[in-house]
Amino acid sequence: MRKPHITAIGTAAPAHEIRQELAPEWLAASLALDPSDVRKVRLIYKATGIQTRYSTIPDFCSMEQRELFPLAENLEPFPTTAERMAVYKREAPLLAARAIENMQLPANYFSRITHLITVSCTGMYAPGLDIDLMHHFGLPAHVQRICIYFMGCYAAFNALKTADAICRAYPDAKVLIADVELCTLHFQKINTEDQLLANAIFADGAAGVLIESVTSDKGLLSLEGFYSGLIPEGSSEMAWHIGDFGFEIKLSSYVPKLLGGKIKFLIDKTQEQLQMIDNKIDYFAFHPGGKKILTEIEASLGITPQENCWAYEVMKRFGNMSSATILFVLQHMIQTLRQENYQKGAQVLAAAFGPGLIMESAIVHLQNLHFSHA
Repeated sequence: MRKPHITAIGTAAPAHEIRQELAPEWLAASLALDPSDVRKVRLIYKATGIQTRYSTIPDFCSMEQRELFPLAENLEPFPTTAERMAVYKREAPLLAARAIENMQLPANYFSRITHLITVSCTGMYAPGLDIDLMHHFGLPAHVQRICIYFMGCYAAFNALKTADAICRAYPDAKVLIADVELCTLHFQKINTEDQLLANAIFADGAAGVLIESVTSDKGLLSLEGFYSGLIPEGSSEMAWHIGDFGFEIKLSSYVPKLLGGKIKFLIDKTQEQLQMIDNKIDYFAFHPGGKKILTEIEASLGITPQENCWAYEVMKRFGNMSSATILFVLQHMIQTLRQENYQKGAQVLAAAFGPGLIMESAIVHLQNLHFSHA
């Protein structure tokens, strides 16, 4: 039986590597922090569990090479939103195109794409990313386009849900998802613990996903169902606003505790609504919003860090790339399990959290993890 599957997935990170162990010194020089604040920053960065992150600009990797953010003595005027969006318009299509190219689709496959979904919460312009990608890959002029913008870290699930609905309505549809986030363009000079944490964990990355209705032997992961849960008391704890000097995030230190207290209820509702087989979850794929978020989730669900290993691995290597991150986690899961004796049909719970406070989740089944269009 044909049903919507992920049949290809690719990811890409920019060239400029941010080494987490060196980043506090860069931040101290950029904000002219006093010694007590420098010690605090070092502790924050060390506690993230991140080793490397990546940025589309060189600013965070060097004291000399700067594009947007000068050293403390020249920090005014701080880059405006317009200046940051100019960099986004230049870099976002390039990084998204690299991720799609890493899907390794045959060259003639792009002429068969029927729908294009673009996802981002860190920038926008018009004509936009969707049009640039159509030109880059020579997509048909009649491709139907959907833009999912400014939803935060869970936005990839909205793209997957949209693609799933399209494929169920039009069984011959071939839906390409391009998800790109350039979080580091929104560095802020505010010296608060919440903002310092945001500066310490966010990074840039992109992912491409192809969704098609196929038989299980031609799909990596089958899309079985989705659930969206709202935690209304958390609406003021995680927020995202467009300011005059970049996009401003609020990420309260209360978020991990709040998620930890609600996650089991939300997962139970997911299982109830989707009528999961035996209510058994074989694998977990969580968005690594932060180390404390992951540990609170594990404590609430009674799972071990090893059962949540792909989230930790992506966080360690890439940091939090907002909405693109969960697609990195799913790709890493596929790459790992295809080296093992995985069970076809095994159930995977994937979930992410973002402004609202919202949890978006999906149940996917492992299918032919060795399938390739190439």
